Amino acid sequence: MSFTSDIKNEVSKLNHERTEMIAELSVILRNSAIITDTIKITTENASVARYVFSSIKEMYDVSPKITVRHGYNYMKSYLYILEITRKVKDIINDLSLDTNIPRDYILDDDLSKRAYLRGLFIACGSINDPKKSRYHLEFFVDNLEYAKFISKLLNEYYLNSKVLKRDNKYMIYVKEAEKIGDFLRMMNAINALFYFEDIRIYRDHKNMTNRLNNCEQANVDKIIETATKQVRDIEVIEAEGGLDLLDEKERLVATYRLKYPEASLVELSEIISIETDTKITKSGLYHRFNKIKALAERIRNKKERNK
Repeated sequence: MSFTSDIKNEVSKLNHERTEMIAELSVILRNSAIITDTIKITTENASVARYVFSSIKEMYDVSPKITVRHGYNYMKSYLYILEITRKVKDIINDLSLDTNIPRDYILDDDLSKRAYLRGLFIACGSINDPKKSRYHLEFFVDNLEYAKFISKLLNEYYLNSKVLKRDNKYMIYVKEAEKIGDFLRMMNAINALFYFEDIRIYRDHKNMTNRLNNCEQANVDKIIETATKQVRDIEVIEAEGGLDLLDEKERLVATYRLKYPEASLVELSEIISIETDTKITKSGLYHRFNKIKALAERIRNKKERNK
């Protein structure tokens, strides 16, 4: 079973106030039903089918006819089809199914808005399993006006949703992991939220560790590259006339660099300070190596001119 199915199972079993049921049924039927002289709702989720059936029966004293069929491909084991043939006009009017954008009373308070978004997820939403792929929450709806309405509603809760046209439908999506966690919390999908946050924290920690390791490796590579260049400069000077070309302080650091070719400047400064009982800082070493480098460059340039 997918992560999305687990979430739909969880939220469809929550206890609901009547105003929440109106909001949820409004959006579920708006996005999942074919409405003619009957209302026909199709879902792949048994829990959702049970919730819609019981809600319609409780609110309108109507028992939808249930048909179970095999799905159209190997990913769908069954389809649950609920057909309402009685009080159709009353249900359409009560749930604002005759308008593209629901009437104000469907979303007249925060509880109803949250219920509406929960029903939207049940009808046409999905969330990637955080273990398997990038963080992604999406909804597919049938027209641009409704997509913008949904995006605006989501963004009332600071979810940073965006709208994108996909084929003949419109996708409203959220990419940020923290925002998806907020959406799960808003739907009261507590079990799914705990699972999602556990995986998110683990992945964030793993990514941070990888970044630190990469940074540390980059620093090591930089230290080795710098030390290697310093050794080559010293060897150029030695080949030309020995370290006597350097003054006493420069000759000291050159000798220790040849002795400790892989040490960082910090490590080398500590070694020289301990072994010579003469304090030298990292910046002092850097200054002396710059002088050694300048002398080595002059020697190289002279050789190039004499070729």
